[in-house]
Amino acid sequence: MKYSLLFVFIFFLVCSNTVSAQSVFSKKQLHLLDSIATQDVPPSAPGIATAIIKDGKVVYEKYAGYANQSDSSLINPSTRFNIASNGKQFTALAPLSLVQKKKLKLSDDIRTFFPSLFPQIKDRITVQSLLNHTSGIRDCYDLWSLMGYTWWKKTFSNNDVLSLVEKQQDLNFKPNSSYLYSNTNYILLALIIEKVSGESFVAFTNNMFRQLKMHNTSFEDNYTSIRGPIARAYFNFGSWTTYNWIWNACGDGNIFSSLEDQIQWERIVQGSISAGMSRSLIKKSQSYIKGSAFKNYGYGLEFGNYKGLSYMFHEGATGAWKATVTRFPAQKVSIITLTNTGKSIPSMQTRQMADIVFDLQPDNAYIISKPVAAGAFVNDTAILGTYLTESDFAFQFIKKENKLFLRRSGRNDVELEREAANIFRQKYDTLFKQEFTIDAEGRLQVTAYYINHAPYSLKKQTELRPDFNYRSLNGTYLNTETGTMLEILHLQNNQYKIILAGEEYTSNALLITPQKMIAENYTFNFHAANSSVDTIYLNGGRIKNIRFMRQK
Repeated sequence: MKYSLLFVFIFFLVCSNTVSAQSVFSKKQLHLLDSIATQDVPPSAPGIATAIIKDGKVVYEKYAGYANQSDSSLINPSTRFNIASNGKQFTALAPLSLVQKKKLKLSDDIRTFFPSLFPQIKDRITVQSLLNHTSGIRDCYDLWSLMGYTWWKKTFSNNDVLSLVEKQQDLNFKPNSSYLYSNTNYILLALIIEKVSGESFVAFTNNMFRQLKMHNTSFEDNYTSIRGPIARAYFNFGSWTTYNWIWNACGDGNIFSSLEDQIQWERIVQGSISAGMSRSLIKKSQSYIKGSAFKNYGYGLEFGNYKGLSYMFHEGATGAWKATVTRFPAQKVSIITLTNTGKSIPSMQTRQMADIVFDLQPDNAYIISKPVAAGAFVNDTAILGTYLTESDFAFQFIKKENKLFLRRSGRNDVELEREAANIFRQKYDTLFKQEFTIDAEGRLQVTAYYINHAPYSLKKQTELRPDFNYRSLNGTYLNTETGTMLEILHLQNNQYKIILAGEEYTSNALLITPQKMIAENYTFNFHAANSSVDTIYLNGGRIKNIRFMRQK
């Protein structure tokens, strides 16, 4: 009996540590918030730190789980988490402070600081284009993945990133013509801060954090000297497993902070307390970038709409460390969640909390989850083929044993059944529906509906000709920017084996058109000279137009 009482007491400490705050919530709301906060924190597990700040006051604060299982230390207000990309808002604050001191201009071309970068690119690549991810510069992590590296098993620094970028000859797109998130942008910002200020990025931002009275917050460029107390990161693959952190690159992330400090920052942002920085500078950091055509990303913050409410937010994830901040400026409400468990999803949790705070309806009330009405009849034969989104996500409709199936990369084929004249549904999950219609160009398209995402459409692709020479694509190709080799070998029909950076793909690549092949996370676009493919352009995630030249 004594053992049981002790266990209950320990469990209460580990999983039910709600800090007293000036709450504006009912008992029912508090119970719901507690349930959300601890939903992925079982007994004796790593956990979370979360808070809600309204009008400059903490109205909810919760800590649950272990910071370190080896010494049974619990997560508390001063526990430091790696908040990953959530730190981009502080990286962005640094150049803004230099602009205010007239030491830097957002219109400065980055070649002012790094003359060796992209000498063949004539368009201006500005500091501003780094801030809102419109530079076109490729993401270093996706480049390392292309090269066959598991990045977190390496020890790379900001100078290693610069060396990688110096080898790039092309961009994802023409600067300022598009938006594509790239961590490289914020690492380059950190290096520019060093060039302009004459001190290390870590020293410069540490002074900034002292001004903000965020004494437990710092970027880290030397993993051997990260000060505690640290919430160790844990994954769970049957049992809780931690790992050694050996990363030195920073600016895009690799920033350690406590919930106590993040609350301090939210109170500064909401204007309830002053800081060692001007109020005008803080306000600017929370705004769109003036003159930019892209309004979805500003100074290390994303802008959007959540269930009818305008908000700004950012997510961060580095292994099992994850962090999210969501701000609703009109309501003066901020919600923060930090975690050291791979089971928890802070981006989801903060929005679940927002549902409680603002008494919002369930997700499906805001999503069109099924077609409005049936349309013209479409027969099974017309449906068969491959469909693509603009980002090359593919659906393939096939017949097996006279049954219709949907095939998607990395997933099992799912059987479909007809629901209406032009509407099908997954046989064993009838809420997943596919509506076939004709688009404005006269092409067949399919729109996918489900209860947890907005509808999206894919257009049918032209079928390969019967006399197409599948073996013409076979060969070995080299990308000189990364030193990566690509091998392509035809297997059967439109299926190919891909070997990239020495690693053979587990699933077959599919040739969609004579110019396009899809292989797991990548799309390959073929360029032919004299009827023989000599160049392949790879696109994937945050890297585009990676050029591979035929070797043999």
